[in-house]
Amino acid sequence: MPHAIIPSASQRERIAFTVKWLASIIQIMGYTATAFGWTPINLYLFLVGVLGWFAVGVLWNDRAIMLIHIVALGAMLVGMSSS
Repeated sequence: MPHAIIPSASQRERIAFTVKWLASIIQIMGYTATAFGWTPINLYLFLVGVLGWFAVGVLWNDRAIMLIHIVALGAMLVGMSSS
């Protein structure tokens, strides 16, 4: 049975760096979409950005980042399902 490949610390940092910038750019696109009234695309952009930042929190083992983004994700999902 093959062993899982665990990325090294430097690889995790490169992944985190890339994901945090992509997630940030996508969230900025979500803010822009909101400003122009482009719904529901703005919500989908925010979802991707929030998930990206949650992943960064996991990669960094940063519970504060994970907490705020899992709460934001839950709030967004509840809001979307009630619309």
